[in-house]
Amino acid sequence: MLSKKVEYTVDDFYFFKIGPMWRYFKSEHPAFWLICGYLFFEYFRPQALYPAIAILPWSQVLLLGSLAFSFFDQKSRLSWTTAHTLIVLYTVQIYMSFIFAYDVSWSKYYISNFYPWIIIFFVTTYIVTTPERFYLLLMVFFVCTLKLAIGTALIWARRGFAFTPWGIMGPQGFFQNSGELAIQMLIMFSLSIYLYKAFKGSNISLKERLILLVSVVTPIMTVLGASSRGSQLALPILILLVFGKKILNIKNILILVFALASIWAVLPDAQKDRFSSMGSDGTSAQRLAYWTRGIEMIAEHPIMGVGYYNFIPYFTDFYSEDIGFRNREGELVAELPHNIIIQIGTDAGITAILIFLMLVVHLSRSKLNDSDTTLKFIEKGLALGVVGFFIAGQFVTVTYYPFIWIAAALITSLRSSVRIDKNAKSARSAILVATRERTTEN
Repeated sequence: MLSKKVEYTVDDFYFFKIGPMWRYFKSEHPAFWLICGYLFFEYFRPQALYPAIAILPWSQVLLLGSLAFSFFDQKSRLSWTTAHTLIVLYTVQIYMSFIFAYDVSWSKYYISNFYPWIIIFFVTTYIVTTPERFYLLLMVFFVCTLKLAIGTALIWARRGFAFTPWGIMGPQGFFQNSGELAIQMLIMFSLSIYLYKAFKGSNISLKERLILLVSVVTPIMTVLGASSRGSQLALPILILLVFGKKILNIKNILILVFALASIWAVLPDAQKDRFSSMGSDGTSAQRLAYWTRGIEMIAEHPIMGVGYYNFIPYFTDFYSEDIGFRNREGELVAELPHNIIIQIGTDAGITAILIFLMLVVHLSRSKLNDSDTTLKFIEKGLALGVVGFFIAGQFVTVTYYPFIWIAAALITSLRSSVRIDKNAKSARSAILVATRERTTEN
């Protein structure tokens, strides 16, 4: 006698039930396997850990494979949202900037930094259309980032929580530099703290609770050790936002004061000195020059900016007297502006800034209702990560890094999958009611 196939729901996976998740994953379509594989190779970076397997551009192969298989997947569907519209408009604005670019060769050379994220967003939201698929993809993201958080937190601990000018280096890839690594940790902290809140009173195992605790603590450690002032400024703001209106409670005020005092106490003295010298040290002075001149560029070219990725050649040619550093060849060459808003404005004008801000607001506002308790907490965590990215992004040039684009894909997939699931359940309920009514009449 054949055994009945078990039908899993997302509730069976909470918080980290490996058995049900793995059995569900094996039953899924190859399109979903491949999009999970893409995220794994993009964030876990096994090809960097084991160079012997770096024989193919795995991320690109898996992404294109997921797109190809998605056309044969019955669950894949395009559910158009506000995020899709905003990202399309932003893409059009970027490509329009090519027409008016100061040096279009720079735009063409760096376009590969941008368009893959658009493909990733559309492919992910096309394939991830159920709460079960979303949660498994989220767990891939969670596990990969947790591995990164634990590894980098241990690096800081092993050196005695000491300060180094380079902060903490991540693995080869998007999170190798300490500034970018710290932003990913802000995103991880935001997600983890809301996962902790979601499952705080639930019946999960001690092992799962320990995983949640480690996932909250290690990103904080990495942010503190990464010596990235932007992310270190963002962290207490995120903590305040997590408390929200509950901050008025005396108990919570004391907890918050203790937490912030503890964070300040473990900061190395050299890092505290960096905060006290903000605005007057050489790095700060150079960034202020970039920001001041960047605002001038936007004011002079408000419609289309100076062209996608044209900040460097334009600044080098017109504001060379404001360049305070030389490259290895001794030449005065500008850097990117160390600010996502100025990068976007100089790339594609004020319209692009407005579209991007609308996208950030759309992603950072909660859309799920109270009936989706656990998924609503997850949405809040992902949304808070967008806020963390935006705050830290005022000090680094990370517009075309994975942060906002992967967040957009995850948040949009979550909202769409919940809506699709509700519509399907409503349709099934309507069919059952109609069937019962016909049976009663007969």
